[in-house]
Amino acid sequence: MTAPADAIRARRKLTNRLIAAHDAGRLKPFLHPDITLIAGDGTVLSGAAAVLDAFAAQFADPAFVTYERITATVDLDQDEARAAESGRWIATWRDAPTLTGTYLAAWRRVTGQWVIESELYVTL
Repeated sequence: MTAPADAIRARRKLTNRLIAAHDAGRLKPFLHPDITLIAGDGTVLSGAAAVLDAFAAQFADPAFVTYERITATVDLDQDEARAAESGRWIATWRDAPTLTGTYLAAWRRVTGQWVIESELYVTL
């Protein structure tokens, strides 16, 4: 059986690959239906549909390359039902400055699978 922290790290790597492939639809299973995401510019997105729509809009931009999140830590609660992941993020576009910063993601285990219930990105 995979340790919870390893499972979260693996799921993060999968989301990075899906973002690099510009495949918004396949991100849905990684998101809690009621996810809240605060983007690096302060924009607040509520609900999986809003987050998926934002990804689809970014993927439609021909200059957009990818977002990558690099996990530094994964801390679990006592019951191993919730986790906090933190690390660095990088956003790249063609012919534009790279953006980077710090992120914090809250994960929840739902029917045996880890899903993201909230994310906060800070542009530095």
